[in-house]
Amino acid sequence: MPDDSAEHPVEARVGEALRDTDATVAVAESCTGGLIGSLLTDVPGSSDYFDRSVVTYSYDAKRDVLAIARETLDEVGAVSEPVARQMARAVRDTADATWGVATTGVAGPTGGTEATPVGTAYVGVAYAAPWGSGDSTCSVERYEFDGDRTTVKRTIAEQALTDLLAAVEARD
Repeated sequence: MPDDSAEHPVEARVGEALRDTDATVAVAESCTGGLIGSLLTDVPGSSDYFDRSVVTYSYDAKRDVLAIARETLDEVGAVSEPVARQMARAVRDTADATWGVATTGVAGPTGGTEATPVGTAYVGVAYAAPWGSGDSTCSVERYEFDGDRTTVKRTIAEQALTDLLAAVEARD
């Protein structure tokens, strides 16, 4: 669950965990529209660990910037586990970062379907292990959140940071 604590928000805890492990992060955002990058850079000293955030809102942007396969977009659509996985891995690798985080979803108020209602989001977190170790990983979680567009976007962004924090702490 996202942390709403004003005293020690999740973006600050992510920063501490990344700094403590000498790790970096890059973000590929669709439905959150740059909000994760904004939250991360709200933390003083974030240049120690934050590399970039790319907003790939359209299919064309996903293909052009992250090389998401046309076939994947055709077969499963942008709001899907495979696209979130490809986005997280691609941003991690193109930035040469330790961690890649991706969001894709339906913020609303329209655009949802029965299978993918408004508020649905996929969050991908990819880890780059040392070359040759075979230990690089990527996990994707599916979520459904309630609220208006702004609330859904904020909740997805906070959830993505919470997922990243859990992954970083699990590797520590």
